Amino acid sequence: MYRSLFPGDLFAEFDRLQRVAERLSGSAGSLRGYERGGFPQINVGGTQEAIDVVAFAAGLDPAKIEVNVERGVLTLSGERPTDLPADLKQAATHQNERYTGKFSRAISLPDDVDPERITAKYADGLLLIKIQRKQAMQPRRVAIQ
Repeated sequence: MYRSLFPGDLFAEFDRLQRVAERLSGSAGSLRGYERGGFPQINVGGTQEAIDVVAFAAGLDPAKIEVNVERGVLTLSGERPTDLPADLKQAATHQNERYTGKFSRAISLPDDVDPERITAKYADGLLLIKIQRKQAMQPRRVAIQ
């Protein structure tokens, strides 16, 4: 029989290596999770009529969020301020779970969306973006003259 290079669960070994790396670097995260910088978190879905993007953007000023569509890519960008009192900004941080700073998210769109028919609305900490799909080409009869 062959001996396994990783006895036991392979993911348990990854988790052990991650804990070692966290102790050495002082950072936290998950090898199986999303990379840092994925702010705001988004959900993308759709129907036959439209693509829906929901960005979880609580605490952001909607006037300072930019939504752009160019060459089939939807881009959300802006900045999330620290909003901490001055005395806490100087304190040493041991764990930081709230993302602050500049952000940019890019979402590839399918070919059948119409970039001229997009709406964005901010309500209750959610940025709701709807991009209508192009009208499907309907067969039509051509009259012979």
